[in-house]
Amino acid sequence: MEKVFEDIVYIMNHDYAGWEDKKGCDNPEYFLQKIRDEKQLSKEVFKEIVEDYLLDFNDQHIFFKIADSQAEKEKVRGFRVRRFEDRLYVTDVDSEKRLKPGMYFVSLGGHSIAELRGKHHRLLNENHPEREDWTSILSIYEKGDVENSEGIRSEISFAYYDKIPYSPTYSVQQLPENTVLITMTDFAKPDAIMKMITENQAVLDSAEKWVIDVRINYGGSDSSYFPLLPYLMTIEGVELSDKDEKQYFNCTVANEKRIQSELVDQLESTTDEEAKRFLGVFQREWKRNKGKGFVEFDFSDIMPDTFIKGKELPKSVVVLADVKCGSSGDSFVEYCKKSRKVTVIGRATMGLNDYANLTSKIWDEGFEFAYPTSRLSRIDKGQGMTGVGIEPHLHIPWTPEHLEVDVDMDQALKILSLTNSPLRN
Repeated sequence: MEKVFEDIVYIMNHDYAGWEDKKGCDNPEYFLQKIRDEKQLSKEVFKEIVEDYLLDFNDQHIFFKIADSQAEKEKVRGFRVRRFEDRLYVTDVDSEKRLKPGMYFVSLGGHSIAELRGKHHRLLNENHPEREDWTSILSIYEKGDVENSEGIRSEISFAYYDKIPYSPTYSVQQLPENTVLITMTDFAKPDAIMKMITENQAVLDSAEKWVIDVRINYGGSDSSYFPLLPYLMTIEGVELSDKDEKQYFNCTVANEKRIQSELVDQLESTTDEEAKRFLGVFQREWKRNKGKGFVEFDFSDIMPDTFIKGKELPKSVVVLADVKCGSSGDSFVEYCKKSRKVTVIGRATMGLNDYANLTSKIWDEGFEFAYPTSRLSRIDKGQGMTGVGIEPHLHIPWTPEHLEVDVDMDQALKILSLTNSPLRN
């Protein structure tokens, strides 16, 4: 495990896309000593130490996990929370049947929520309650004081449950007034999204108004949503590229080797020809620039014209966004904001793409470490999205009312009912 940790430190100071920007931010000696001092160093404890080390890089696009077949199934608390003022509201419940959405915690382990915010500031590391992720903090404490809708307070001892496997959603639903609702919880499967479009072609081509829900979107590949862009742009066309924005790939020898292996697997599992062409260009650019350090890739033959002419329909689109939308989800929302007929509402996205295009290092000992290989030039201007996200046109503050009614959807339908023309000048 010492060797695995030393490999991670090397990657973060050489192969990671942010190594120059964040040089000196980490303290590997401190965490290496913690590993050596641990009397019973299980894989789970080792994972906790590594994740603690990685916090100093302030990058949520980095993941370390136990990947071997002998690893225990991931355990979770069986519910999720969101902070509003000094309460943690239960927003979702799967395995933990003693709780219901709308109940709220006033303390964990005898500590008030205000105390916990100060105590765990490194884990929360956000500038707004709407953006805080309390999942790791829930795993630290064994009990909490919770109140129900009648104001009755009780203590609950937390349990661990097997994590329920994630099942993606790609759906089109017809709503009244010639409106459709499109929900996509990730962009990981280009073929699945293309199938969604093809199977609902007649509905999509005739609907005057769209609502696109990416409030939960775990990212994937930008190529997945490209077939939707003509629908979202205005008929006179929109220039998607920013001439001042550059993306640089850290083309170390190690990165090239790792990412080429992954691209082969992706090509084998993809049938969509456009997506395969996109992946093929990635292969070429990594091979051509191996060992050259930070390089801007040439995508001119797959995106020769970034000026996209849109369709007449839909006439108006509202995109619902939130902090659980990241990576390719960030990119999708950012592109949507370039179109005059799209209005983005809700909360700012996760903001992962300052450093993106992940690759992984896998060890025979059963660990996997994923990290970004590219960086955006906006970082150099102090305009990065880390901790900020892609902000909506209309911010709708999250409140406990969201647990009773879909406030965002109600607002989207209200906006669409007011106009059949572009929503913004």
